[in-house]
Amino acid sequence: MEIKGLIETSFLDWPGKVCAVLFLPSCNLRCPFCHNPDLVLHPDRLDTIPWAFVEKRLSSLRSWLDGVCVTGGEPTIHADLPELLRRIRGLGLSVKLDSNGTRPEVLESLVDQGLMDYLAMDVKGPLDEGEYGRCAGVPVSLAAIRRSMALIRSGRVQGEFRTTVVPDWHTPTVLARMADELRPFPRWTHQAFNPARTLDPALQAH
Repeated sequence: MEIKGLIETSFLDWPGKVCAVLFLPSCNLRCPFCHNPDLVLHPDRLDTIPWAFVEKRLSSLRSWLDGVCVTGGEPTIHADLPELLRRIRGLGLSVKLDSNGTRPEVLESLVDQGLMDYLAMDVKGPLDEGEYGRCAGVPVSLAAIRRSMALIRSGRVQGEFRTTVVPDWHTPTVLARMADELRPFPRWTHQAFNPARTLDPALQAH
């Protein structure tokens, strides 16, 4: 597993927890407002952090950390994700996963194997193929998105939905529609759009 970034301590990435954050490369979406374009478009240009270094740092912080947030990119596109989560578990740490929900079969398998404690699923926009595809930058299977949403709603894993609110895209009307589509939800977090660095340069002046 290639790890492209490490934050040793975060108070923001797991609600109510202190966690480390691991960044995995590549993504199967091309969201124009993505704030990690290098991870998505040019992961080969980023240094890979050896697992031995990550393991050493996480081990030294175990008394301080509640767990590890694994994010990206999109973690579920990596076949060796379960092994990474097992290694984190082996250090006595809980696991939070950030995902776009496009691979529900992977998420369900991770839950079945007891490898994930918390799932934060990005919901890009309204559950309409055209609008969702616009937000995701590529066509997306809404059946897959709904299946991942159902996993969180089922209570088999703790979790939340998250939406990056882009001005002029996610208007109050759009957000109200999304709220109706998402109900019931345990938690729905609105993330502020950051125009400083985006996958689509046209949005940087938004």
